Amino acid sequence: MAQFPDVHSFAGAQRVFAGLHIRRGSDLRVKYLKPRPNRVDDLTKSAFLNRPDLHVETEGEFKGWRTWSRDNFESHNGPFWHRMEDDGQIRCAFRVEKKHLNGMSNVHGGAFMAFADYCLFAMAAPVLQGPGVTVSFGCEFLDAAREGELVEGTGDIMRAGGSMIFLRGLLKSGERPLFTFSGTIKRVKRRMPVAAGT
Repeated sequence: MAQFPDVHSFAGAQRVFAGLHIRRGSDLRVKYLKPRPNRVDDLTKSAFLNRPDLHVETEGEFKGWRTWSRDNFESHNGPFWHRMEDDGQIRCAFRVEKKHLNGMSNVHGGAFMAFADYCLFAMAAPVLQGPGVTVSFGCEFLDAAREGELVEGTGDIMRAGGSMIFLRGLLKSGERPLFTFSGTIKRVKRRMPVAAGT
């Protein structure tokens, strides 16, 4: 019988996928991608700093963290926060409140999914030069979180192409994995509204 590697943890899954990429010569890991016109290494040109609705918190637990104010759903269901660490990794977080709980007093699955979608866009922001939409999303629920816990999300851009960005991430509370996810963001161009009568 074949032996399968440990993929019960996100780190185990990353080792497995990294091994596959190395053996097959794939360029799915961002650190091995060659510079392309659609990749942004200068953050001043990216969505990370240039969103018109960017808000940087000035007090409290999330002082210095960023959020977006234009997304009414996330503003109502969050607040969700993100920041860039010294190593360039994007870290997202939210503190579990009563409004995030289901009838069993655990974080509602929909709250995890909404936060993970927020994480996709925060993680993609350094290479996302304009608006985008989520076109696919997959997830696995690993454990529950309770009121008062800090839920953090991290992940990686697996590939940033001309029209699609592929990402993978993990939500944790402390060292406890809660939720894994992957998603694809499609870059979109703003369309000018059609004038009435034309």
